[in-house]
Order: sequence, then structure tokens, then C-alpha cells
Amino acid sequence: MTGLLELSWRLLRGAGRHGMLGTVLTAAAVTVSTALLLFTIAGNVAFLARADREAWRHPVEATSGAVAIQAVAEDFVEDEVITVVTVAPLPGAERSGVHPPGLSRMPRPGEVWLSPALAELVRELPPERLANRFPGTVAGEIGDEALVHPEELVAVVGRAPDDPAVTREPLYVSPTVIGPTRVADFTGRHGEMLLGYRILTVIASVLMVVPLLVFGGAAARLTVARRDQRLAALRLVGATPGQVVLMTVAEAVIVAAGAAVLGLVLYVASMPLVARIELAGGPWFLSDLWPGLLPVAGVLLAVPLLVGVSAVVGLRRVVISPLGVAKRETPPGMRAIRLVALLAALIAVPIASRNTSWAVVTGVLALAFLALNLAGPWVVSVIGRITARVARGPAALLAGRRLVDDPRSAWRTIAGVALTGFIAGFTGLLTPSGGMLGSPSATDLIVLTPADQVRTVADEARARLARAGIEAQVHAREPRTDGRPRPVGPLRGRVVVELPETADTAQVDTARTALAGLVPGHVPTTPADEQRAAFLLFADLRTGTLIVLSASFLVAIVSAGITASSSVLDRRQTYALLHLAGTPLEVLDRARRIETLVPLAVMGGGSLLAGMFCALPFVFATLSAGGAAILLVTIAVGFGGVIAADALSRPLLRSVTRNPAPRPD
Repeated sequence: MTGLLELSWRLLRGAGRHGMLGTVLTAAAVTVSTALLLFTIAGNVAFLARADREAWRHPVEATSGAVAIQAVAEDFVEDEVITVVTVAPLPGAERSGVHPPGLSRMPRPGEVWLSPALAELVRELPPERLANRFPGTVAGEIGDEALVHPEELVAVVGRAPDDPAVTREPLYVSPTVIGPTRVADFTGRHGEMLLGYRILTVIASVLMVVPLLVFGGAAARLTVARRDQRLAALRLVGATPGQVVLMTVAEAVIVAAGAAVLGLVLYVASMPLVARIELAGGPWFLSDLWPGLLPVAGVLLAVPLLVGVSAVVGLRRVVISPLGVAKRETPPGMRAIRLVALLAALIAVPIASRNTSWAVVTGVLALAFLALNLAGPWVVSVIGRITARVARGPAALLAGRRLVDDPRSAWRTIAGVALTGFIAGFTGLLTPSGGMLGSPSATDLIVLTPADQVRTVADEARARLARAGIEAQVHAREPRTDGRPRPVGPLRGRVVVELPETADTAQVDTARTALAGLVPGHVPTTPADEQRAAFLLFADLRTGTLIVLSASFLVAIVSAGITASSSVLDRRQTYALLHLAGTPLEVLDRARRIETLVPLAVMGGGSLLAGMFCALPFVFATLSAGGAAILLVTIAVGFGGVIAADALSRPLLRSVTRNPAPRPD
């Protein structure tokens, strides 16, 4: 055992300049895969951490032992949301030791606690724009453990138990606006909004992890031809199958383990940049992006294991027929069952979409993704036969024959871009446009009022606005009495404050502050405020799409560059012999381009259509301008990246053809 491991290490170190280059390419592929895999895991962990920190704002009704009354509302300043949590401690609350997270104690009536970002904003803006909305003593700042993100605006306002803000029945309730609730603690429950984001993150993870697994597996098979020749020679001189497998695993795992550690270092170094990506309202705490020791250890163990298993999978020919490998016999062709598996997976997607379980949907989507990768080499072999049959020159003939001889190698070069095409097709149809929501007013403030107080509240609103020096039209909207269905809950009216259309953000904020507390427990909002969550979700969907595509393109282009260079190293003896036989270097280079671009055009377009087909059950609108742009950019970047990767490997092709006496390793 020790002798075999030592021999593997010696072969790895003594592989020569080209051999070491192949090892470096494999290590680079594993490094990138590990870093992006950690990024994918961290995304799921981060949203879970956010949901845990936000849970206290979704109170659970106490069955006994209530210590406080809690209500939650949303206010706005400078087009940003302020989460206002009203807490009224009940008798004995101080002795219970229970208090909201992020606070050192239970807030007392007349006290205000502000998040750091809101406290800074209160200091920066004039009092009539913001500070006057929170009358009372600022008792302290809210800790990070109670905030969703570092820039979140949160205020905790202390009230007396008999204050109207925590005694009146709410006029409006939503996932982010919660009426007075008697609570025994502040653990709460996860909110619906972040739960939706977590589901979207799981789908994004599937779209990212599958290409990473494919890329990581392909990394183990880089320079496969050279390694197979070497191992076949060892088998012919007496090495047993077990010894060959052990040497292969040792060589692959040594490289992969070191590269996985480098991938971890790369991810940790990039965490400050990743933390600046704004999703669900703001950037991230660095602690959110650390996946945890157990997931990190799992990745550092799983990546070398995946690489080792993938390396062993390719040894079947070496173990069974080492002489065939040494003689460079063409392996048997692949079966069309691969295409049947892809078609079955695509048919299963719309059927699974009828299921309400997101786990089922994402699982089937992952299977479709994997089936596309399974069918890719078979389609490439068919493309090779057609290319060789219709060839009108030596370059096309060489390319066609190469595609037939080794379709798996050709597929590895374009697999990243093809799978990214699937992602682009899927996300392109699901990328909504903000124009779907129209252009709601950002200057008309609406105050909900009890049905019997509409005119009184309207008169008070006029007086307050006049004292603040704000010109506005105030209209009292009585509850509907024409027999049409009315909103669920108490009968309510509205006071509409129409500011001039030219009013800027400062004037709107001043009007909000003047109207604060007009109806206890409620804040004035604009139609744009009411649509803000939808606008934010649409913007985050676009951001998430760009993140997934950027990561996928990084994998695709790095994969194309590494596999293109590795392919040249694998075939350097063939290239050198062809060049010695009189084949011009330009013909060899043109054959390489045809071998790459023809399958890319077919498989890239096919995967794009497959992704769009899988997205059809989830589409709620026609293709938006943003979605169309994503598809066009995908095509341009995909082809451009592969062409650039091919160009970068051209000097390596010239290098290997200069050898006047090519010989195997």
C-alpha cells in the first residue's frame, strides 16, 4: 500500500512540464468548484439566519403568562421601509426578564429604541422629516441579533398597556403589518416573505449545484487520455486492477484535497464582496455568509471524494482492456437511451409542477438538468457523424471524426455553456418586469380611519398640514355603502392627502411626519408604498438571476478554457504526428474550432429551449424585456467565452506541434 502511494506521488511530481500543467488545470477547476459550492450553501444558510432574526416581529398569541402587547407596522422615509414594533409591557414584565431581542431590557412607555442605521438617519434628517415621528426618550440602539441586515431601519416604541395603539382593533393586517397581540415571549415565527425567498434560493441552488457537480466530475477526467495510457502500461507490465484503482484515487484525491482547501480560502477572501450584494432589502452580515464548520467540513471531504469517484469511473477500459487503451481503439458508441432519459425528465417537469411541494418540483428540475448532461455526449456523437459525412474539407473531416471518437471530451468543453443555456432559458421566462405593476403614485398619502371618524380625521389632517406649512388637498372617503363587497375586517374609510405632483421626497416625508399618530396604530402610506414589496421582489428576482447566471458563466468559461487546454495536452502526440505528416497548423486549429462551435450551436440552442420548456408551468406573464435581454446576453457571452477559451489554448497547440519526435509519457 505504502509503495503504491509513493509511486503515485512520484508519477504526479515527475509528470513533466505538460503533465504538471494538466495537474494545475485540474486543481484550478476544483478550486473554482469548491468556492462556488460554498457560496451556494452559504446562500441557503444566510436566508435561514435572516428568518431566525426576523421571527420576533411575527408574534405568537400567548395562551397564558402574557408579558407584553406587541404590534408591528411599516413606516417609510426616503422611499425606505421603517419597521415599527410597538411594545406595551404588562404588569410584572420587568421581573420576568423577557425582552425583545437586541434590547437589554423591556422598553418602558415613552421610550424608543432605534437600529444603528435608523439612529444615524434620525441625526442626519431634520426633525420634521423623521425624528418627530418618535416622540419620547431614545433609550438605546437595537443590536444586530434583531436585524435582518446591517442597514435595516427598525424602531421599537414603548407604550402603556391602555394606549390606543395597542388596544384598538387593526384596520389593516398584512404579513408585515400585525395588530396588537398578547405575547409570552419574543421568539415568534418565521415570516412569509423570507420563507418565499428561501424557496427561491433552493431553486437557485439546484440551478447552480448541478453544473458545479458536472464541472467537478469533469475536473477529475481532465488529461484522461494521458493518464489512461500510463495506467494501461502499468497493467500490461503486471499491475493488478486494485493497484491501478488505488493509484488513480490517490493521484486524484491528492490534487483535489489541496485544491478544495484553496477553494475555501478563495471563498473566505471573497466574503466581504459577497456581503455587499443586496437582496431582500439590504446587504448581509459577514457571519451570515459563513456556512458553518459542519457544512465546510462536508464540502472539503465531499469534493475530493467526488473527484476520486469520477476518476475511477473512467478506469473501466483500463482495467478490463489495457491493450485496447494502449492501441488507442475507439470505445463502443453510446446508446440512444440517454436521449430517452432526457425526454422523460422533460415530460416529468410539467407533471410535477401540479404538485404543491417545492421539494418535488426542485427534485424533478434537478433530474431534468442531470438528464441534459447525460444526453449531451450522445448528441455530440450524432453531430460528429453528420459533420464527417457532409465535410467538404480536411478540417471539418478531422473535427467530425474526433467528435465520433471521443464525444465525452468534446461535451466537457461545451457542457458549462450548454447547461448555462438551460439556466438562462429557465430564468429568462421567470424574470418579471417592474412595468407590470404600473406607476403608482408616490405623492398621494392615504390614512385609513374608522368609519365614524372619517371627517374628523380629515379636518385634523388639514390642520396638521397647515401648521407644517404643507400645501395639499385633503379628501374624506366614506366607506362604500352601495352594496358592493367591502374589505374583510372593520368598516373603514380613508383620508386621501394629495400633494402636488412636483413634491419631492423631503416634502412627502414632512407630510408623513405631520400625519404620524393621526390614527393610533396606523401610518400614512402612498400607493407606491403598498406596491413596494412587489417591486422589491421583482428587483431581487432580477438580481438573483444575474447572480446565478454570473456564477454559471464563470463555471462555463473556466470549464471551457481548462478543458480546451486539457484536450490539447491529451492529443499532443496526435497533433504533432499530423503536423509532421504535413497538416498545416491552421487546419488543425480550424478543426478544433469546428469541433467546439458546431456542437455548441446545437446543444446550446437545445438546452436554451429545454430550459424555457421547463419554465412554462411557472410563467405568469409573457417574456419581459429583461428576460429577452438575459437570453440574448447568454447567447453572446456563451459563444464569446468559448471562442476566447479556444483562442487562449492556441499557443499551447503551437507548442505541442513543435516537438519533432513526439512520444507517449
